[in-house]
Amino acid sequence: METRSAKRKKIAQIIENNAKAATDRISDLPDAVLHHIFFLLPIKCVAQMSILSKRWKFLWTTFPDLDFTTLNPFEFSSKSIKLSNFEKHKLYPLASTRMDFITQVLSIRDKHSDIRILCFRACLSFSRLNSLIRSAIRLNVRELDLEVAPEVFTDDYFNFPRCVIGSESLKVLKLKSGFRLPPSSVMRTGFRYLQKLSLSLVILHKQPSLPDLFSESTFPHLRTLHLDMCYGLQYLHVGCKALEDLSLEKCYQLEGLDVSCAKLERMRLVKCFDAYSDKSWVKINAPKLEHLFWQHNAVTDMTVFEHSNFLHEVSVGFFILNRDQTTGKLQSATNFLSGLSHARSLTLERQTIEILSNNHLLFQPFYNLKSLELQTGFNKSNVPGLACIFKSSPILNTLILKIINEYRIERKEWNRDLWDMTITEGEQYWESQIRTLESFLQHLKVVKIHGFLDYENEVALTKFLLKNGKALEEMVLCAGHCNARDTLRRQKIRSQMMGFSWASSNAKVAFQ
Repeated sequence: METRSAKRKKIAQIIENNAKAATDRISDLPDAVLHHIFFLLPIKCVAQMSILSKRWKFLWTTFPDLDFTTLNPFEFSSKSIKLSNFEKHKLYPLASTRMDFITQVLSIRDKHSDIRILCFRACLSFSRLNSLIRSAIRLNVRELDLEVAPEVFTDDYFNFPRCVIGSESLKVLKLKSGFRLPPSSVMRTGFRYLQKLSLSLVILHKQPSLPDLFSESTFPHLRTLHLDMCYGLQYLHVGCKALEDLSLEKCYQLEGLDVSCAKLERMRLVKCFDAYSDKSWVKINAPKLEHLFWQHNAVTDMTVFEHSNFLHEVSVGFFILNRDQTTGKLQSATNFLSGLSHARSLTLERQTIEILSNNHLLFQPFYNLKSLELQTGFNKSNVPGLACIFKSSPILNTLILKIINEYRIERKEWNRDLWDMTITEGEQYWESQIRTLESFLQHLKVVKIHGFLDYENEVALTKFLLKNGKALEEMVLCAGHCNARDTLRRQKIRSQMMGFSWASSNAKVAFQ
């Protein structure tokens, strides 16, 4: 018979074995799984965890995703991380600066362990930046994401790090800094394997034209290109045949843009083109374009926009200086809008609607348009522009109006009594448009108006759509904040609106 002492020893042994088994479960996971767990943690924690076991020491030197952006340069010091004696002669004691830590982490890497991602934000010298990038290139880095600035305030700029140009492993390069590009002849010798490029704060005063840099021969595999704040850039040609996503932001001096990409699906231009130039132009040939975001851009003097049958989502916002409302620029705006005739979803910003209202532009109808969002001040002068857009949307399903309410905009309040049968000026205008809006009124099903404050123009349009919208199913009127006096007035107006004649028996009106 087993004694109590032997039984206690047996139970203790079982508990000890189970504890060891539980302890080893994580360590027994494959390296790829543990690396994925590390990726979810700040790099500081990953370094601290290297003391847990011999296995984890090895994992630290082979960890492929080095994201140092989580380090706080004002708190990082040799006392902030406590690790084992592992690689003391190379890594410890830790230096007092973040950049020293990054340099030393790269120095202890296993020479056979490639880097998948290297990210950091820092102030450093150009020589140190080059040294860090060369170390990463030797370790076959696949993605470099760097935001750097000179460690000492200076009017000088970084030179583009040439060591990345010939890399065969690098697939993604994101570089944000004030830097100059090397000559085009140098740039064209590399980037054979790059798939994604993002450059911010590029100084191009001595290279105002990039006509042949972004070509098939230089970037044969480039799928994504993002250029941001390219100072001095005046002329740009993009002709990468594999390119799918193009983004240009804050290229204020741009005067000429030529985009010819057979596979381009997404294009975004924000705050580009010189509004004071008398010779600006844009040419876009992208037959497979699906998403276009053209926001806060100056209208060019000439626009050539080839139609895309795949256009799904489009957002347009452009402006013209008062002195430049000439035939050339207005025709350019017309050509641009006509190039969007196959769009299925369209957003027009406020300044675009004002241009349409003030100049009565005629463009090709949007025969495929199902969803339309308009941002407008909705004053009296905007009404013709809205009517023009409605006429050009014969099969529209959903209309969204976002009313921008500003104190400087004078808008007449709706002051009608229940027994007052007079027709306002706004109602008269919309009634005069019934024949030209017949198809629009037969297809419109959903109307949403944000910023609805019961002014005359808003109520007149609402009454017109309810009275003539034969397919209307839902109308949502979202109002802003108001005081107690306005609340009583608003309730009165809403009661009147519910008494309007409705063309659709299925229509529902909701006030929010």
